[in-house]
Amino acid sequence: MTVKVAIVQMNSTVGDLAGNRARILDAARRAAADGADIVLTPEMSLVGYPPEDLLLRNAFYAKTEETLVGLAADLAAFPGLHVIVGHPGTDGKARYNASSVLLDGAVSATYRKHELPNTTVFDEKRYFTSRDEPLVFAVKGVRFGLNICEDTWFPHAPQRAKAAGAEVLLVPNGSPYHMNKQDLRYETMRQNVSVLGMSLVYANLVGGQDELIFDGHSFVMDQEGELRVQLKHFEEDLCIVEFDGARPVAQPLPAVLPLEGQVYKALVLGVHDYIGKNGFPGVLIGMSGGVDSALTLAIAVDALGADKVRAIMMPSQYTADISWIDSREMVGRLGVRYDEIPIQATFDAFRATLAAEFAGLKEDATEENIQARIRGTLLMALSNKHGSIVLTTGNKSEMAVGYCTLYGDMAGGFAVIKDIAKTLVYRLCDWRNAQSDVIPQRILTRGPSAELRENQLDQDSLPPYEILDGIMRMYMEENHSIAEIVAAGYPAADVARVTRLIKINEYKRRQSPVGIRVTHRGFGRDWRYPITSKFYE
Repeated sequence: MTVKVAIVQMNSTVGDLAGNRARILDAARRAAADGADIVLTPEMSLVGYPPEDLLLRNAFYAKTEETLVGLAADLAAFPGLHVIVGHPGTDGKARYNASSVLLDGAVSATYRKHELPNTTVFDEKRYFTSRDEPLVFAVKGVRFGLNICEDTWFPHAPQRAKAAGAEVLLVPNGSPYHMNKQDLRYETMRQNVSVLGMSLVYANLVGGQDELIFDGHSFVMDQEGELRVQLKHFEEDLCIVEFDGARPVAQPLPAVLPLEGQVYKALVLGVHDYIGKNGFPGVLIGMSGGVDSALTLAIAVDALGADKVRAIMMPSQYTADISWIDSREMVGRLGVRYDEIPIQATFDAFRATLAAEFAGLKEDATEENIQARIRGTLLMALSNKHGSIVLTTGNKSEMAVGYCTLYGDMAGGFAVIKDIAKTLVYRLCDWRNAQSDVIPQRILTRGPSAELRENQLDQDSLPPYEILDGIMRMYMEENHSIAEIVAAGYPAADVARVTRLIKINEYKRRQSPVGIRVTHRGFGRDWRYPITSKFYE
């Protein structure tokens, strides 16, 4: 007998219980119209994920329970439809990460998560208690088990479900994106679920939540671990999957985006949801004529539309003519509002004010930083006056080594490319231009420069970005030792210099805006180094 399972790949908003409830109800209505027997929504679909310290408030659980019961009553309109909803729950003694089966107007059964992740961006042991009871229910003679996300990254919970009679494992997920994550998901599901001879339905969240991106890409595997169904990447989706007994019926699989396309879509989704979910009317971007601001501008327009993006060029006496020309050309291609506010007179006024203090002292980074802070002040003034949020344009390479100015180019509300290494910035620009030519080619071929003094280039102060990014990746993302990085072929002097800069610039990163995470380790919630530390490797 055929069983139909609807996978609801939804974009929940943290704390919007009424809105999330309405989205689940609408999805259930559409699924029921298509003959679904089961509707599977992602982890914490009712409240959004991760709710963080909202999970420490009793009022949050009370409102969640009220909303869950109300949703169950709404779903009574679809007799026999099993709707699986993710939510936090409490028994008055402990708190749980749960998913409940809503059936015929009531909460029929509840599964509580066993494996609580407490690494990288996860902190679930702070909030939840683990439980070890399996949940298996039958629909048309097929036995479906429930696990939640991390449960399937270890063998225990799938084994418990199998022992309880499960033939198909339903897995609500709140699995955030990082590069190459999907292949890791496939491999892990095969190791822990397919090996037991169970089919698998993996329903993942989609959307941006602060620095995290949930990429969707939900899927179905058969008992042999073969991929049979694949949902959209970085988009909401609803897919009806037929099961012939416990075996899923295959559907055509979509083409896989190249890595650059995946990362670009993740950044677009992150900007779209951060701006939209927080209610900002638009964004401001400081243009420089360089590659970082160009990429940020392209992402913002793709995420929000040209009408919600404003570009500001703030030239000084050190700004090259080509920076003006290329910036004007790009904003013309994209159709955004563009303004130029020269800062030379303001910079001269600062130097005049500080002349007595600086008498007899050579010009250095102080004067360079003053220019950056003038620009930051102007952008924040426009933000305050008009309500639009400033998108900063600094990349991960700069954040790592402190090649950025506090209260200057770091001033803003959201750091779009904070987790994008400089070498990846260029690859993303090339990918975007392959879709349609929006970034002038000269921006991609000229040497990168902050243009804060005459004839300045980034490589005056830093190793070549190919070397810097490689050292940063091995040291910061992969936790290799200095000796291992040198053994990999990087110059010892550069390794010592870059790792020292990473250490001493922690104080800057702590004051930077939240930014989108696309690597498995970004300078955010999964990077927790002390500012005050005397340890040198």
